[in-house]
Amino acid sequence: MAREKKINFSVIEKKWQREWEKKKVFQVNESRSKKKFYVLEMYPYPSGSGLHMGHALNYTIGDIYARFKRMNDLNVLYPMGYDSLGLPAENAAIKTHMHPKSYTEKAIKNFIRQQKELGLSYDWSRVIETHDPNYYKWDQWIFLKMFERGLAFRKKAPVNWCPKCNTVLANEQVHNGMCWRHKDTEVEIKQLEQWFLKITDYADELYEGINKLNGWPDRIKTMQKNWIGKSYGTEILFEVDGEKWPIFTTRPDTLFGVTFMVISAQHPELMKFVTKDQKKNVGKFLKKIKTVSQKSIKEVEELDKQGAFTGSYAINPINNEKIPIWVGNFVVADYGGGIVMAVPAHDQRDFEFAKKYKLPIKEVIRGKNNNIKQRAYAGEGNLINSGKFNSMNSKKAINAITKELQKKKLGKITTEFKLKDWLISRQRYWGTPIPIVYCDKCGITGVKEKDLPVKLPEKVKFGKGNPLTTAKSWIKTKCVKCGGPARRETDTMDTFVNSSWYFLRYCDPQNKKVIFDKKKADYWMPIDQYIGGAEHACMHLIYFRFYTKFLRDLGLLKIDEPTYNLFNQGMLHGEDGFVMSKSRGNVVLPEKVSKKYGIDTARLFLVSLANPDKDIQWSEKGIQGSFRFINKVMNYFNKSKFGKSSKKFESKINKTIKDVSSDVDGFRYNLAIIKLKKLFDVIEKEEKIAEKDAESFLKMLAVFCPHICEELWHKIGKKSFISLEKWPVADLKKIDEKLEAQEKVVEKLIEDVNNIIKLVKEKQKKAVKRGFVYVLPNEKQIYAGKDDIISKRSNIKIEIFAVNDKNKYDPENKSKKVKPGRPGIYLE
Repeated sequence: MAREKKINFSVIEKKWQREWEKKKVFQVNESRSKKKFYVLEMYPYPSGSGLHMGHALNYTIGDIYARFKRMNDLNVLYPMGYDSLGLPAENAAIKTHMHPKSYTEKAIKNFIRQQKELGLSYDWSRVIETHDPNYYKWDQWIFLKMFERGLAFRKKAPVNWCPKCNTVLANEQVHNGMCWRHKDTEVEIKQLEQWFLKITDYADELYEGINKLNGWPDRIKTMQKNWIGKSYGTEILFEVDGEKWPIFTTRPDTLFGVTFMVISAQHPELMKFVTKDQKKNVGKFLKKIKTVSQKSIKEVEELDKQGAFTGSYAINPINNEKIPIWVGNFVVADYGGGIVMAVPAHDQRDFEFAKKYKLPIKEVIRGKNNNIKQRAYAGEGNLINSGKFNSMNSKKAINAITKELQKKKLGKITTEFKLKDWLISRQRYWGTPIPIVYCDKCGITGVKEKDLPVKLPEKVKFGKGNPLTTAKSWIKTKCVKCGGPARRETDTMDTFVNSSWYFLRYCDPQNKKVIFDKKKADYWMPIDQYIGGAEHACMHLIYFRFYTKFLRDLGLLKIDEPTYNLFNQGMLHGEDGFVMSKSRGNVVLPEKVSKKYGIDTARLFLVSLANPDKDIQWSEKGIQGSFRFINKVMNYFNKSKFGKSSKKFESKINKTIKDVSSDVDGFRYNLAIIKLKKLFDVIEKEEKIAEKDAESFLKMLAVFCPHICEELWHKIGKKSFISLEKWPVADLKKIDEKLEAQEKVVEKLIEDVNNIIKLVKEKQKKAVKRGFVYVLPNEKQIYAGKDDIISKRSNIKIEIFAVNDKNKYDPENKSKKVKPGRPGIYLE
């Protein structure tokens, strides 16, 4: 037998990558005659180490979907860009003694090369890079629009400070008290003048809009709801030294049980409450405690409760009782006013604090099985020790006590959110300059739009602190209003600002006059399918919703949400079982895989192991199976001759088209590949198949393995690009449901045989060499000629007998237990 010719996949890949680029195959424009479809993956930070197969998995998931939609005659926008500003690039540049710009552009060049080698069908004419002044000019423009409307503002605030990053972190970037980037570094608290974006103005719409995100994973929606944290309650005014302070509570029914107040250790006006004789004690306490920034209310509540008496007292508006005010580490500075009323008899957190510091505990709700000597009672009951509200049900009392406070103008019904204003100031170089100048005469003013972009200065000193403070000539400028001497803002923007609107710039990336053409944005938006990691649930995935709503309110967009469909991809683990990463040393590089197996083999293998939203593990043994399959397909089409398909095969291919179409559309790529492999097994056994059916097989395989399918498409005499061909449509009339049902029965038998083989190996620790299957006589025809298929799929020799066959081999009388549709199985 002649040996199959070795296939040079590298030559094939390069050939078709060149052709796609030369003919601009994936370049798109707005089209009124075609329905649009916008597929987008979260753009990457271009690290100097480049891509590994974990990245390749993410991009392959999106590329398959884009190719599928393109072949379904949709006008597909599938762009790529680079999140190229940020501290990692700055730190890496310092390490390598390169300027961040040179370092970043070198990294992007490498990324583009690697992505093209993966066969990704991006429209490369739309590439954006956030470090390009032509891009961040519009970051600055949006900031100025927010500044004009009071949504961008500066205030002194307790901020999260990472000593390793040497910069401020947003609340969302503090994970369990640690820096999101340096997971071993504890975050500190500093009081600094910082820039914020008033995302809280959109809190209610962001919260309520979650219900409309029907195509988002439930866990992401739940995480966002919890983060935004909408609560209905009562705002109560407590008096302290003649000044009224608003306190938010969801439990006004417990107001008579308040025995002390607690103010946050990070409250900006804390020292107003601290009396002279308590300054020393409070100072000691503040030095001792760590940050309790707004990570989540739950995390704060789990802290060991600590506090100190401030020396001040508040007046309870319901009974005029004098209540001591303590400072504590378990109250968040900017939730509910940063001060809480403590009801230790009916709140476990307050109960623990009261017990620790020997503060009074007053019961005001009597319920079933409550024992306030041991723990707080937080349930429903009837009020006691509550004046005229005694005996009232606690739920009714919420409304009744609120009404009483409203009468006295000491309270009102309100809604509170856990979501806080977004801190965007960063004390670093490689970010978007904040377009603000400071004038001693005129104060804080925004740069004029005609002077945008405010470009980063090239010459700065890296080392300690913010490098921008070393660019003295850049800092010196003229006041926008009076023309006198002024100084530039030296903080730069959080890079999540750049990614909050980048998807819109893809609609019109070359526009130098406006941020984007409204008509183009109206055509492409919203994103039809967004793909990215679940780790961005409470950062990017909230911020880009906020920006969309703000730009809509400027009249630039007609949509309320950036996307209604979100897919979270799984993670690729190395052969050591850990997530693939350079720091672990377990990465597999696409270049090496391509050289050994071809990149189409890698693409096929990556999505064949499990649904793309599940974590998978890289396996050299596994990829070899995909390699064998691709080689078989190549060899078959290199020597195939077409004729007429049998009715049986017509049924099979049309059923496969129907199922694969549904699977790819639903991101069930692994199931689609199983069906394509089974179809190819049938193709190999058929004497001849129709050319149209062969084309349909190649078209379906093309979304997974684009290079080899382009090659084979031309091998069978086609002149077009298979990537732009129409996806096959199933002829439902040709599907023989009876035949397909029989196929399912055979599949079930194969599954049962394999499960028993597995159990024998695990429990009896022995190998299975052969098997015998017993079926009812009237079902024998279902399995006729299937012995070889079942043997091949189970890797043992299988023989099939009717139960009434006198010559059957049945040492354990398994045939006597056979029932309709349930064959007997004996293995040895």
